[in-house]
Order: sequence, then structure tokens, then C-alpha cells
Amino acid sequence: MSDPILNLRPASETRWDCAALGEVMLRLDPGDGRVRNARQFQVWEGGGEYNFARGMSKCWGKRATVATALPDSDLGWLVQDLIGQGGVDMSHVVWREFDGLGRNTRVGLNFTERGFGVRPALGVSDRANSAASQLRPGEIDWERLFGEEGVRWFHTGGVFTALASNTAEVVLEALEVAKKHGVIVSFDQNYRASLWKDRGGLDAAQALNRKIAAMTDVMIGNDHDFVVCLGMEIDGLVKGLPPTDPANFKTLAPQAVKAFPNVKVLATTLRAVRSASVNDFGAILWANGAFYEAPMRDGLAIYDRIGGGDGFASGLAYALMENLGPQAAVDYGAAHAALAMTTPGDTSMVRLKEVEALVKGAGARVIR
Repeated sequence: MSDPILNLRPASETRWDCAALGEVMLRLDPGDGRVRNARQFQVWEGGGEYNFARGMSKCWGKRATVATALPDSDLGWLVQDLIGQGGVDMSHVVWREFDGLGRNTRVGLNFTERGFGVRPALGVSDRANSAASQLRPGEIDWERLFGEEGVRWFHTGGVFTALASNTAEVVLEALEVAKKHGVIVSFDQNYRASLWKDRGGLDAAQALNRKIAAMTDVMIGNDHDFVVCLGMEIDGLVKGLPPTDPANFKTLAPQAVKAFPNVKVLATTLRAVRSASVNDFGAILWANGAFYEAPMRDGLAIYDRIGGGDGFASGLAYALMENLGPQAAVDYGAAHAALAMTTPGDTSMVRLKEVEALVKGAGARVIR
């Protein structure tokens, strides 16, 4: 054990180890085929923030709850059933009356191809007017969640924030109450230009993200995220570096922390895409003025890359929550992400012992 990097509330004083705010969608997966030719789909639940909470529950054995909204319909109940299988509490879900047609509200859908070789993974979203995108300030009782029940760690991200002006207001509302009650906040920047083009573009995104960054303890994102999402002018960045080279992250971290001194941990994955099926994959973390790197896994075989970043975030959070130290945080996060990308669906199917074995260098020989 090392000195704590984060001042987390004791587990004995809280009902939840983690809470997540975001949209939970249905992922429709054509398997090895393509969306445009599919005759059947496998159904999964998914969403960046929820994926984090599910990983905390199923892999790391933590008490997790999700704040979102769903329609009171068969598709909403399907999402409810899938979340229940994920071991994530739903007592902070807003249920919306359904008109029978989906004109007033609906479940967001994400049709996802895994990709293979030279054919990249493909996400086809059908999420407009979803229940979660309609969330507004005052609908979720944050005082009840963070104050009365108690939460150690709160996670949200840039995709949910960008869905609508009202979801951005919900995120800010949640963060203010979380910080009031001493909750650690993590934010995955996940900038999507397509979500901002009708909402003021890059200027609006940067103004909002700077407000969020000022209330964040753990920031997940690479040098591009900091420049684009936060509008930071980072001195010394080098164009054309390989995506697995951590040099630019090492340049930005001290400058980012100077701009946002409340941030205690910065972290990102490092990925070079050789093909949809083979990536070079690693990660780097900054804490207490020092850098920590996970081993680079060259030629990592990818079965389904969607959700890998969420697996990284939850592994990082677990190690910091357990006070295992910054090196363990980046190692556990990277190992969990690597394992999560070997199975279908957005969410992790990994157990703690598997992560620990990979961190220790275990190979892929048959286990009998």
C-alpha cells in the first residue's frame, strides 16, 4: 500500500462504491456479418458510463448504481433486465410514460459491427429523442444519492454531456452536489464532433468541458482530447508521433494540471490500429507529479473493441479505490481493457482473478 492519491470516503459510511450517470442503450449486434445484410441481431446493453458501473460490479465486486432514464415499455424493461444481470442498482432510474409509438420517448439503439481485418468496426446510432437524452435538472435526487445514501466515486462522460443542453445541465447539477459531499469524480472526455455540430460546435463544447474539468478529480483523455475538448494550447506537442508514443501525454499533463489544479489523476490508453483485428495497446497515467506506464501489448488480438476504454476506466478506479497505487491503477486498467476486448458486447465479462493473472504475465494457454 502507498499513500492515498485520492481522499475517498470510507466504504462503511456509504451505500455505494460508485455511481454513474449516462444513457444505457440497446446494442444490436449482427455477429460476424454486417448491419446492412443482417437477418438477426444479438442484443446487449451498453453505454460508456453504465459500462463503467457494470465493470465495477461484475469484475471488481463493488456496489454500483446507475442514474439514467428509460421508457416504461417492453424495450425499457428489456434494458432493465439486462442491467439487473449486470448487478447494477436501478433505484435512481427515471421511468417515463410511453405513448405506444415512441414519439414521446424511447430507448436509444446502437447497431454495431465488430469489424475484421481491413474492415473497421462500425457504429450506427439510432438514439434521437431517447429517454436519457430528455433528462433535466431536478429529476434525479442527487442529495438523496450523494448525501443520504453516500457514494465514494461518481463517473460520467462526454457523450452523455453532449446529447443535449439539458443533459449538460444535469451533469453540472450532479457534479456540484457530488463535490459538496466529498465524492471523487471521474470524467471520460470522449469528444464526438457530430454531437456538437447543432449545439454551438467546438466553442460550446470547450466552455462546458472547462466547467466540468474544474470539478473533476480523475480525467481520462489523450492530448487530442485536452486540446479539442478543453481548448488548451499545449506547448511542445509534436505532430506525427505514433499513437502509442506517450511523449505528447507527458508534455500535456503538467500543463493540464496547472490549468486545473483540482485534477489529481490523468490517464489515457495508447492504441495503434494495425487492423480492426490487431492493435498495439497500452496506457499511461500521471499522478503526484510522476508518470506510470502499463506494458505495451504489441499485436493484441481484438474480438470487439467497443467498451475497451470503459474497461480501462473501471480498472483504474478499482485500483485507486483499493489504494493499490498508481502503477497498479494503470496496469489493472490496461489489463482489464485488453481482456474486455476479447469478448463480444460493450460490457466486460472479466473477473478480478483474470485481470490479476494478466497483470502478473499469465499467458493464453488452455486453463483446465
